Amino acid sequence: MLVTGARGQLGRHLVRCAEAAGIAVRGVGSDELDITDRGAVDAQVESGSVVINCAAYTAVDAAESDEATALAVNERGPANLAAACARAGARLVHISTDYVFAGQADTPYEVDSPTGPATAYGRTKLAGERAVHAALPTAHVVRTAWVYSGAGADFVATMLRLERERDTIDVVNDQVGSPTFAGDLAAALLELVLRTDVTVPVLHATNAGKASWYDLARAVFEEAGADPERVRPCSSTQFVRPAPRPAFSVLSQNAWVGAGLTPMRPWRDALRAALTTVV
Repeated sequence: MLVTGARGQLGRHLVRCAEAAGIAVRGVGSDELDITDRGAVDAQVESGSVVINCAAYTAVDAAESDEATALAVNERGPANLAAACARAGARLVHISTDYVFAGQADTPYEVDSPTGPATAYGRTKLAGERAVHAALPTAHVVRTAWVYSGAGADFVATMLRLERERDTIDVVNDQVGSPTFAGDLAAALLELVLRTDVTVPVLHATNAGKASWYDLARAVFEEAGADPERVRPCSSTQFVRPAPRPAFSVLSQNAWVGAGLTPMRPWRDALRAALTTVV
């Protein structure tokens, strides 16, 4: 197995998960493999292997003013990987995002719901999905959302830090999604890789349930033994950013479960586990 973007939170968990399962895995970061370099990609993809592409340009706000760079990483890079896999006879799982949708729904998005990204990041990720399937129709595109590990600078880690530093914090309560623990997502992707009978081209994989960022922040405080009342709700209008955030981007697990794959556990249970296994 080859994991690209292996220095990110999902990539790290994937490598650990594969190693624990006794799978021969090689994780490469952007300094070791530039996926926009076709020749470099061809040299890394081996016949009969499985490639999981976690590499992406994820700076959502920066992409608004640098869409060309985001497009290179999020479209050309995945296209290179898909073409290399097609030539080598390798399998590909490409990670995508809830940002490919408009984010204005009121029920969970199905895999075939109309897309309509409202940001440069979302447009480039959708372009990447299409490029992957154009080069390798058998590839799996797996959309996920609100991924955290509880380490570094992700939302959960930030809430833990702010709990120590501030008496109160304001967190938006008008953006709703499915918080997803990177460790659970890695295990789910590994199950997909080990199942050769799943032919669904697009899947959604998140922890079950939904929450606002405010709900998630309160849950982090509670799990840390702090008073959740220190988290105060506020509107997105108080935190204006270059790229608009989806108001509702919950992803349905219907296709995942319909393919016979194990449903991911509720997000609150996953959060509790994550805070005891931070890597």
